[in-house]
Amino acid sequence: MARNQKTTASEADGVSYRRARTWEIAFSQLNNGSAMIFYVLVGLMSYLQNAGYGIAVAVAGIILTVTRVFDGVIDPVLGLIIEKVNLPFGKLRFFMLGGWAVRSVAILALFVWGSGAGLGVWFFIAFYLVYIIGSSMNDIAGQMSGPVLTNDPRQRPTVQVWATTYAYLIPSMFTIISTVVFLPRHGNEFTIGMLSETAVTYVACSFVLQILACIGVARVDKPASFAHLTDDRAAAADTRAKVDVTVRDMWNVLAHNGPFQRYLISGASDKLAQVVKSQAVIGTLMWGILLGNMQLGTILSLVAILPGIVFAIFGARYTGKHGSKSATVTWTWICLILAALMAVFCLVVDLRSVLDNIALTIAFFLVYLLLNGASMVVTVANGAMRADVIDYEMDRSGKFLPATVTATYNIVDQIISSLGSTLALGAVALIGFTTVMPQPTDSPNTAILLMTVVLFFGLPILGWVCTLVAMKGYKLTRVEMIDVQKRVAARKTASAEAEPAGSFS
Repeated sequence: MARNQKTTASEADGVSYRRARTWEIAFSQLNNGSAMIFYVLVGLMSYLQNAGYGIAVAVAGIILTVTRVFDGVIDPVLGLIIEKVNLPFGKLRFFMLGGWAVRSVAILALFVWGSGAGLGVWFFIAFYLVYIIGSSMNDIAGQMSGPVLTNDPRQRPTVQVWATTYAYLIPSMFTIISTVVFLPRHGNEFTIGMLSETAVTYVACSFVLQILACIGVARVDKPASFAHLTDDRAAAADTRAKVDVTVRDMWNVLAHNGPFQRYLISGASDKLAQVVKSQAVIGTLMWGILLGNMQLGTILSLVAILPGIVFAIFGARYTGKHGSKSATVTWTWICLILAALMAVFCLVVDLRSVLDNIALTIAFFLVYLLLNGASMVVTVANGAMRADVIDYEMDRSGKFLPATVTATYNIVDQIISSLGSTLALGAVALIGFTTVMPQPTDSPNTAILLMTVVLFFGLPILGWVCTLVAMKGYKLTRVEMIDVQKRVAARKTASAEAEPAGSFS
C-alpha cells in the first residue's frame, strides 16, 4: 500500500510559502559561525590590551564597556544604510563580506600589526571601534538572511537551530584550539606572539565560513527579495516614484508595531538574566564556593551541548507546528517551573554535599540540563518570532524592514549586555565583596547562597514572568500569521497585475 505523502505547510495553510533548501539554511547561518570565531578573539582582548598595549586591567574593562555605547549607536545607522542601499546583485553578500573585511582588518591591526609596537591606548581604541563597525555590518546582514530565505512556518524555526548549533560548537572548538594548540607553543602564556598567531589563523578560518555563508544566500540575494509592497504600487502609478526608508520608518516600527514592542520586552528581560548568569563572578559563586568544584561549570556547559542541540531541533518542530507565540509561552512556563525547582533545591539542600551523594548529583544535573534544554526551545521560538514581526511590519506598513528590526533589537541587546556585568558586580558588592573579587576557595555562607540563588535562578524567573506578561497581548499567533502571509501575497499579486497597466499609460 502506497504511503500517504505529508501535507506541506503551503497546502495546509493555503499560502504559497517561500522555501529554502536545507543546505542553503545550513550554509547561510555559517555567517554566525564566522562571527563566533571573532567572538573567541574578543575574549582574548583583555590579554591583548595588557601584553600588546600596556593598558592597565581596570582601564581595559572601562574601554570595553564604554565602546558598547558606540556599538548601540552605530547599529541603527548601519541598519538604515543597509535598508536604503539597493545593488543590482542584492545586498546580503555585499554587507556580509564587507563587514567581515572591516572586522578582519581591525583584528589584524590590533593583534598583529600594532601589538607590541608601542602605539598605545588610542591606537587600540580607534581600531576597536573599526572592529565594532565591521562586526555590526556583518551581523545585521547575516541576521537578515533567515527572513529572506524562507517564510514557511515549519521551516523558519530551523534557521535558529543551525545558528544555535554553530553558536554552541564553534566557540567551544576554537577556545580548545587556542588553549591546547597555540598556548603550549608559547610557554602557556598569553604572549604577543601567541595572540598574533591565533588571530591570523582564526581570521583565515572565518573567511572560509564566510564564503560558505555567501554561497548559502546567493540564490535569494537579489533586489526583488528586498522590495517593499509599496514599490510596485508606486511604480505602477509613476515610473519615477521610488519608496525610500528613513529614520521616521525606524521610529514608526518602534512606536507603532505592537508585536515588535512585546518581542523587545520579552527579549530584553530574558537577555538580562542570561548575561548576569553568564558572568564569571556568578559562576564562581555557584560552582566554586557553593558546590566546591570550579571546573564543574565548564564541564556541565560542554555536556549540555548535545542535549541543547537535540532540544533545539525539537523546538523547531514544535514552533513550526504551534507557532512562535504558543512555543514561547508554553516553554517559558516550563523554564519558570524548572528554575523554581532548582532554587528550592539550592535553598533546602546543603550544596557542598551534592557531589558526595549520587542521588542528589543526578537530581541536580538532570533538572539543570532540562532547564538548559527548555531555554533552548524558547531561543528557537524567539528567532522565528523576529521573522514573524518583520513580515507583520510588511503587512502593516508595506515596507520590508529586516535590517531595521534587527538593528533596533541589537540596540536593546547592547544596552542589556553592558548592564549585565555592572549588575553582577554590584550584587556581589552587596554581600561584602567590595575590595576583592570572590574566589573559589572562599567559604560559603547564607548571604552568598541567597544572592547566588537570586542571580542564578531568581533573575531568570523574573525575566520569564516579564515574557509571559508581554505575550498576553502578542497577537501574532499561528493562525494570525497565516492571514498575514495571505494578505501580503494578495497585495503582491495585485501590484504585479497593476504594473503592466501603468507602463502603457
